[in-house]
Amino acid sequence: MAMKIALPDETGRMTDYVLTGTPLPHTVLPRDPARIVYSAAHVVADPFSAADPSGQAAVDWEKTLEFRRYLAGLGLGIAEAMDTAQRGMGMDWPRSLELIRRTRAELPDALIGNGCGTDHLDPAHVTSVDQVIGAYMEQVEAIQAVGGRLILMASRALVQVAKSGRDYERVYRTVLAGCEQKVILHWLGEMFDPALDGYWGSRDFDVALETVLAIIEENRARIDGIKISLLDKEKEIILRRRLPEGVRMYTGDDFNYPELIAGDGQGFSHALLGIFDPLAAAASYAVAKLGEGDVAAFHAALDPTVPLARLIFRAPTRFYKTGVVFLAWLNGFQDHFIMVNGAQAMRPLPYFTGIFRLADGCGLLRDPERAASRMKSLLALYGA
Repeated sequence: MAMKIALPDETGRMTDYVLTGTPLPHTVLPRDPARIVYSAAHVVADPFSAADPSGQAAVDWEKTLEFRRYLAGLGLGIAEAMDTAQRGMGMDWPRSLELIRRTRAELPDALIGNGCGTDHLDPAHVTSVDQVIGAYMEQVEAIQAVGGRLILMASRALVQVAKSGRDYERVYRTVLAGCEQKVILHWLGEMFDPALDGYWGSRDFDVALETVLAIIEENRARIDGIKISLLDKEKEIILRRRLPEGVRMYTGDDFNYPELIAGDGQGFSHALLGIFDPLAAAASYAVAKLGEGDVAAFHAALDPTVPLARLIFRAPTRFYKTGVVFLAWLNGFQDHFIMVNGAQAMRPLPYFTGIFRLADGCGLLRDPERAASRMKSLLALYGA
């Protein structure tokens, strides 16, 4: 018998929804995949902590690491302590460094890139570019001390003090000189973090692009690639086609990832995506098929997930983590829907019912019966 659940619309009227999805097969990416794939991973909160959500993050370390073991078991890389892990939205630098250390110790052989920024600085009290450089180097040295590879995150503090693209060039030149391994740069748009508006010294994409390319060209021996998260595929393609040989493009476009990963006659993007936390099973299956030359199967697996991704990452985009953790709860990766910083409250009920429907249709509910039961418990909380 088909499983069904009554779901409310925006007026509270209940309508039966019949689950139809078939869970995707467990697929492990080969060691030399067609595309490098990083999943930016969320953290699991400790629901029993007496700490206020507005204070220091209370983390369930075992469940957090268990999810990372799951990602690594699929053959995916892990982008650690990034914005998907609520970096700067509940997870401060000390907790993030602890996360980096624990993941490194738990998965010493996994492909892991670690977010490195300046978030221990208060942008309001930063007065010089040298302070930003010093802050970057503090995190660089701490992460490298545990053998971690770096993803050089954008700096809110740098936006406050940089007067032009030349200041960005000086900061990145100095910081990259202190990096022991090739790093991934990160261009995060203001839709993800409003405090990064005007990064690279300009709100004009064409001007910012030239600054980025100048930084990459000057430091190409120290750069593995760049992740761009602007939710604009044309801008990503423009940058991708101008990258120097040997520098990879990692898509951070959670709206257009199938097309960008598949690529065109002039190149393709690897992946470093927050959406590949809830879509991990689809990502490993699709990229494995791409490696087998089955482009149709790649698109058949990933294309239907785009409406789900667009819902999860809808504006205000920075609250996408709520949808990510909601799906982790539905899928049994954690036993509760509580988030660091109380972020589970940052989306309305129709957002959750929409995710439930779309995830089912994509085969992303690992155990539909469990997911439906948990959805019912959420509805009860809302009085539905």
